[in-house]
Amino acid sequence: MPNQHPHPFTKPFYIFFLVFPSGISQGFVTVALPYFLVQNGFSVAQSAGIVAVGISANLWRFIWGPVVDLSLSLRKWYWIGLAACTGMLLLMCITPLTVNGSVMVTLIVFVSQVAGTFLLLPVTGFMAHSIEANKKGKAAGWFQAGCLAGLGFGGGAGLWLATHYSIVVAGIILTAISLVFALVILLIKDVKYNKQKPIFHEVAAMGKDIITMLKVPVLLFAIILITMPIGTGAAANLWSAIAKDWHTGADTIALVTGLLSGLVSAVGCVVGGLIADRKGIWFAYLGSGSICAVITLIMAAMPYHPAVYIVGVLAYTFGIGLINAAFSAVLLYAAGRRNAATKYSLLASLGNLPVVYMTAIDGWAHDQHSSKYMLAAEAVLGIAFVLISVVVLQRMKSKKLLLQTID
Repeated sequence: MPNQHPHPFTKPFYIFFLVFPSGISQGFVTVALPYFLVQNGFSVAQSAGIVAVGISANLWRFIWGPVVDLSLSLRKWYWIGLAACTGMLLLMCITPLTVNGSVMVTLIVFVSQVAGTFLLLPVTGFMAHSIEANKKGKAAGWFQAGCLAGLGFGGGAGLWLATHYSIVVAGIILTAISLVFALVILLIKDVKYNKQKPIFHEVAAMGKDIITMLKVPVLLFAIILITMPIGTGAAANLWSAIAKDWHTGADTIALVTGLLSGLVSAVGCVVGGLIADRKGIWFAYLGSGSICAVITLIMAAMPYHPAVYIVGVLAYTFGIGLINAAFSAVLLYAAGRRNAATKYSLLASLGNLPVVYMTAIDGWAHDQHSSKYMLAAEAVLGIAFVLISVVVLQRMKSKKLLLQTID
């Protein structure tokens, strides 16, 4: 397990810079790349399939979490992840985007996103070990802000650079920016792995640690909570598909759902982190979920108009920023300090489930009825599960179960 000797605490805002390169990579894959795939003869369905394979890496990162926890130091793993992430971004930009080469393109995209997760895993370790307990919410906010801001920048700036210059130039500039941001790692004291027992003993201990986490009522509740349809942001996956209902043009869609959403969500993440530190993770998570539901409900009630789309999407994005910070704070709380990268990545994988099933539910609700019905359904489900969670929390509080942890 990592070295437990005292060392200087890390400033929470450093986390923003550390995760920014991963966001850039994902943003390029989800925004810029599909544009060029379609331009080079790929169908929309083929492009979506390639992107889906790429982002599926987030569902599986818990598998390689133990590798980070049980080998090397966190700084070394960060450098490895950064090298792989930026290297694959450059490779993606020089690889011919031809339909006949779709298998190679898909493989490169997938490996690039796996590399991005290897960059994120040591960062979660730093948050668990190097951030003061009363500032973990703030760190969680900066973590999500860096991911989302990087995503907006990698997508928006990447697409602009590629269309105005070339995709190779875009790759080089985005890589250079990633490397500059990553230099912040030099300001953080490394957390080293101490091999005190044979590796199979360490793996067995890790398994027991995860099982123990499931036996603590408040931690089990946290795990169940993140799988509920509260503040999932699923509608964000369909904004471009349903924008025509609000009579919104392509340029507006690109600006609002790209760069502006990245900036607004980053601000929401920072604010959400502050709320988590000051008001507690449960208030932050359920309060943010309620805000998301109310915003969605108001947008559903408003008339179809471009201004409603712009304001509604950005307000929705701000709410998602709030709950993303609270989400990370809950994960940090549940993961504790032991084997933090493994447990955090496992929980994060589970936390992606409601985004998947709510996107499917949103799509079904839209096709059966309308965009407004879809938004209303998402909001009602969110409010219902917030109320259920509040009742459960109150009962756990009365039985003094909220103070139990495993660290």
